[in-house]
Amino acid sequence: MKFPGKQPTQFGYARKDGRDAVAVLAASSVSMMRNKIRIEPSALDRVRFSWKVPQLIAGADMVLRDADDSPVRIVLAFEGDRSKFSAKDAMLSELTRALTGEEMPYATLMYVWCNNREPGSVILGPRTDRIRKLVVQSGPMQLNQWLDYERDIAADYERAFGEKPGALVGIGIMSDSDNTRSTVTAWYGPIRLGGPAPASKE
Repeated sequence: MKFPGKQPTQFGYARKDGRDAVAVLAASSVSMMRNKIRIEPSALDRVRFSWKVPQLIAGADMVLRDADDSPVRIVLAFEGDRSKFSAKDAMLSELTRALTGEEMPYATLMYVWCNNREPGSVILGPRTDRIRKLVVQSGPMQLNQWLDYERDIAADYERAFGEKPGALVGIGIMSDSDNTRSTVTAWYGPIRLGGPAPASKE
């Protein structure tokens, strides 16, 4: 998914440290690779994902509109009662549809790597609070290594939005450096939805 007026991030298949991965290069750019899906609220379970980040983006701060960049984001889009939109969000959704042909999702939850906020922190989007970011990694301590995560989608949504989720209708990856005018690389492993990972046999 490209963003109007923005240079797109480059995505490509790679083998990295023996893993299948998507390699990304964001050079003053932003775009998202995503799949449209549909999982009803009663069937929401876990999401497992992994990434490897060589370096963070100096000066990035996801609270600030002009510095809202991140080397890695896992993006989940949800349906919901759009009549709850504020006038501002309703207008933003209409603008999004005019520019991209698609309405803004009712709610978007992102798993992100933040420069300085503690894991578990929730960051509201600077343009709309219908986008909320849950920090799962912070600071430079685990750069340049594969990190694996397993998250409870419904629990994380409730933590971020304070209500139960609607249907999950999209999932994607996004790396962006357009606001800070910087260059960043990263790798994503496959994203898997479902129950807990099976225990490994010794």
